[in-house]
Amino acid sequence: MKDKRSKRDKRIAAFVLFCHAMPVIGAVFAVIVSLLILTTRNRQEEEAVKEGGINNLLQMLDYIEPIESAAEEFPELDIQEDYLTVNEYSRPGTKLGKVNRIVIHYTGNPGTTAKANRDYFESLAENPVTSASSHFVIGLEGEIIQCVPLNEIAYASNKANTDSISIECCHPGESGEFNVETYNQCVALTARLCCYYHLDPETDVIRHYDVTGKECPIFYVEHPEEWEMFLGFVKEQVQSLED
Repeated sequence: MKDKRSKRDKRIAAFVLFCHAMPVIGAVFAVIVSLLILTTRNRQEEEAVKEGGINNLLQMLDYIEPIESAAEEFPELDIQEDYLTVNEYSRPGTKLGKVNRIVIHYTGNPGTTAKANRDYFESLAENPVTSASSHFVIGLEGEIIQCVPLNEIAYASNKANTDSISIECCHPGESGEFNVETYNQCVALTARLCCYYHLDPETDVIRHYDVTGKECPIFYVEHPEEWEMFLGFVKEQVQSLED
């Protein structure tokens, strides 16, 4: 009887000791898990630096949630929201993840309006000759129409669709050169997007040409010095907005 009681007392004492030790065990476990997470993150950061330099590391640490409405975020630009209906040919409704770049395009059909190009994208739902769209179309009078929410992808930039915002620009002639109104609005919109997403105009604003080799926007492909000038104006506006 005494042996049974002694064994029971030992089990009770061991259980009480275990209960007292639980917070310490939990704390040690939490420290181990934290160290594993930190080690994994450090490795990821090291890989980011190895693969793409410090810019990749900064992007990984500085995720910016995509906005939906540019009109609400940039009211000074008087952006018109005219979203396409969700369909598989121009607005698939697929979520856009991290925004790493802004891609500039031209419409390819001289003299047409922003509304006409927006409506062409809409028509693809009923007449699917291709898949095409853009987040924005800037018209000949400087009007800006947002066609796709900025937290969704648009069908504009091929393999860059999944991490970019696209801007289509109307133009008056065969050369593809933007007129003053379109040009200035494109600079202004691009600069504000760069500020919001912490993008560098010199490296993160690109032409469709830089993704696929397609001559789009053609004037700024044929005249690279004009493209560099455009980027310079965007950079100036970014600096002005940040001051």
